[in-house]
This record gives sequence, structure tokens and C-alpha cells, in this order.
Amino acid sequence: MRRHLAIVTTATLLLGLAAPAGAATGQDTADVLPATPLPLGPAGLTETRETTEVAPGLTLTTIRRGAPSPDDVWTVHVNLPDTVGGDAATATAALGTREIALDVAARLRQEGETPRVEEVTGPDFADVPGGTVGHAVRIGRYTTEEDAASALRRVRAAGFAATTRYTAQDGGTTSGPWRVHVLTIDFDRFDGRLVPSHGPTLAGTETLSELVVEQDALAGVNAQWFYDDAPAGLYAVDGELLGAATDGRAGLRLTDGGRAAEIGAYRTELSVRSRGATREIDGVNRLPGVIRNCGGVGGDLPTQRPQHDRTCTDPGELVRFTPDYGPDSPAGDDGVEAVLDGKGRVVTLAPARGTAIPEEGSTLQGIGDGAQWLRDNARPGSRLKITERVEDRSGRRVRIGPDTSVIQVGPTLVRGGEPWVDAYADGLVHEGTDATFYYNWVLRRNPRSMVGVDGEGRVLLVTIDGRQAGFSEGASIAEAADVMAALGARRAMNLDGGGSTAMALRGGALVNSPSDAAGQRSLGNALLVVPRS
Repeated sequence: MRRHLAIVTTATLLLGLAAPAGAATGQDTADVLPATPLPLGPAGLTETRETTEVAPGLTLTTIRRGAPSPDDVWTVHVNLPDTVGGDAATATAALGTREIALDVAARLRQEGETPRVEEVTGPDFADVPGGTVGHAVRIGRYTTEEDAASALRRVRAAGFAATTRYTAQDGGTTSGPWRVHVLTIDFDRFDGRLVPSHGPTLAGTETLSELVVEQDALAGVNAQWFYDDAPAGLYAVDGELLGAATDGRAGLRLTDGGRAAEIGAYRTELSVRSRGATREIDGVNRLPGVIRNCGGVGGDLPTQRPQHDRTCTDPGELVRFTPDYGPDSPAGDDGVEAVLDGKGRVVTLAPARGTAIPEEGSTLQGIGDGAQWLRDNARPGSRLKITERVEDRSGRRVRIGPDTSVIQVGPTLVRGGEPWVDAYADGLVHEGTDATFYYNWVLRRNPRSMVGVDGEGRVLLVTIDGRQAGFSEGASIAEAADVMAALGARRAMNLDGGGSTAMALRGGALVNSPSDAAGQRSLGNALLVVPRS
């Protein structure tokens, strides 16, 4: 197919002003996105937009906003121990109580440094009140990263754990700059589909460019979190459940074969039954006993509540593996594994984990009491019945038919056209007193990828480049929500971000600038815009 990429319009906007006189208008230009400038930085920043038509009904808008601020500097950020007087050399917390921060600052002064203690505050979210999150200790204001690195070496030599930070990425006031890329899919005009893709097997990763090329896609963005080289959370493709939910997190549900989209929050109930004995299935296509992002079932420790980027454990689990995982399930000496044919009949019960997965069947790995359940109920020749149920957060059943796919990521960013972040329910608030994750991942600016659906049913795939000082600073979670609402989304959610943030066009050409020094990161899966097959 011939690539169709025509520049439609370029416009310069000032916050609060309309597009300049003479800017192109019409269905393919001004109507693609709202003309309101993005809510990033203060009023009056210069913003330019360039819109291109990738295919009829599929447009790409690149937005450049703001410029470096002379008020932004490099600084040394000192880690804090858990207690007053704690070991500063092994400290890992980015924030602490005011008392701990003052204690560390006093010790730094004894070493001849001039530290400052900064209060860090957070915004109001849907289920988390705003206010003080913690206190940080910093040293110096440096024009260059090299100068900050020199000071960092001095601070570490004095016995303090620390790192460098650029203040434009703190989440406070800055003039930027930012680079935002928006793919708009108008299914009234676009003769294609939006589909998830994970490459040949779940147990493996590929770059976005590789996935785009393999599927001959018109465009794509990164999608889910991935751990142990496989997507994490609820993942369904064409009606087949390939991953169990992280309880209650946000998800994108694609119906009509990928021509309609909706955003909700999901959980799964999975079980296996044999001759009257029923056992909960804890997961699908993941390592038994290892629950990434927590939010599982059956007594996981330390919690069954979602905890993003934390790992919970469970010594007694049943985990199902489908052929999509790969030719073989992961090996392990602890536990057993039942191999099932396409009708659920037990072919064999292996005394250890790690077997070939039948192309028309599946396997069940058990550890702890899960292994004992299999020994008692999965004798060769017996039949097991597996039941799968997907529910929304209210407990209503959600249909996952052959024309349906789901990816679960989070948090929710927009609901009813307004910013709405379920930070607690989605696991962004970690249990305990250490606010490091909340500060670094939620409050500070990072590269972000998002997906939204506007009032016309159009899908918005959005990336914001970040962690690139002077080029694009990224966005906090609150800013990501504000951006999606400003772009016209009625519902929106966050996708995997950071070094995973990527957007590419046909042939694998990158649109954005990934933040990892090595370039594109290999991904667990992606959302691809493909022609109708």
C-alpha cells in the first residue's frame, strides 16, 4: 500500500488566543483537535501545531510548546533515611518527614554544604486529597548537568546517597519545553482497526518499530506494563484471555473488531472445577507466586490491593498458561503442572513445572496448596472445566467476545470530559510511609503515553516526550490528565510510559524521541493502527 502522508496545516497558538488569521480550517484541519492550547506551563507560551494526514481518517498532530526557563537549574537531590539519625549513605527515600529532612540538612552543613529543605505537595485527585507529601533536601543550583555531577561526587564522598535532578521536571512551575504527539482515529472516515499486538509470543519483547513493521501497521504506540518479558494485567485479544486483571485498574476495551473503544475499570474471576472440587485460578501467563503490581487474589502478601511497580507474593497459586505464552511454560522445581488438551482433559501431570504447551490446549501450574489441588484433582484422563469472568468495578459482567480485545494499564485520567485520577484505587499510593514512588512517578514529570475517546467516538493516542532537558520535560500524572481533557477526551487513561513511551508510523519510523539513552525500549505489547483486513 502506498504511504499517504500529506501535511495539512501548521499553526502557531498563544494561550488564550485563537488560531492566527489565515490558518487552514475544515474537517481535516481545525476540527481534528480543539484549538485550545495545551494546559502545560503558564499562560502566554508559544505553541505550534503541525497536522498531517497519515491516511483518510487518521491524523497526526505534533505540538511544540514553551521554551527552557532561566529559572530551571540542575541540583543535587539527597536521599533520606527512614528515621532521624539513620544511615545517610544507604538512604533510598526521595522524601521524608520534615524532622528527618532537617536532621540530614544539619549533617550536610557539618560537611561544609549549604542544603535547603523543600516541602513537596501534591494535587487533589479523585480519591486522594492534595497537600504535603513530604520534604526533600537539595544542594546547589547549577547551570549545567556537569556542574551538578561534580557537586554530586563531593556529596557522595562525604557519605550521603544522592542524585542529580533538573528542576523543570519536578512538576512545579516551568515554561517547558514540551513535545506532544497526537494520533487521532476517526472511525467514520478511517477504514481500519485499532488492535493490540504482542509479537509472535507473550514471553518475549520487541520494539514498537518491529511490531509496526511485522503487522504492516499504519501507526502504533506502546501499550501495557510488562514484567518478566510479558504484559502485566488484564490482556485479551480477539476474545481470548491472555492475562488476568490487576484488580480494578483502568483498561481500554476494543469492540467491533477494533473499530470502537471504551475505557473502564476491570477485574477478573477465574476458576477450575473437577468432579465437584473448585479452585481459584490466580493468574494467566505469569510466573506463579510473583504478582507484579499486586492487585491479585487468594491471599497475596503484603496486600491484594493494586500497588504499581511493587511485587506481591503468594506461596500457593494456580496459574494457567495458554499457547500464546510460547512453546513452553516457565520451568521450576517447586510445584507440578497439568497439561490439558483442547477439551480440558488432563493429558499428563508433570512432577515439576516447565512443559510444552499444547497448540490446542493449555497447562495449569501449581505451587504450594495449588500444587496439592492438582495432585488431588488433575489425574490423567480426568476433565477440568475452566471458567473465566471479566467484571467492571461495580461487579457487572463485561462481555469479551471474539471481536473484543482489552488492555489494562492505568490510572484513569479523564472521566466525563474532566480530569479524574483514581490514584489510590489504581495503586499509585503505596502502603507504608515511603512516598518515593508517588513523588517520582506521579508528581514529577516523565515521558507519558495515553489513550482517550472523545465525544464523537474518535480515539486519541498521545505521547509526551520527557526526561530530556531543554527538549521536552514530560508531564506529571495531573498534567497528563489535563492534557487529555484539553484534547477533547471524554474518557482517558494512562499507558506505560517512561522509557517505554514510543510512537511510530508505517515502516517503523519513530515520531517521538524515546528517553532511554539506548533509544527504543523493547516492549511487551503495543496498540497498532492497521488497515482493515
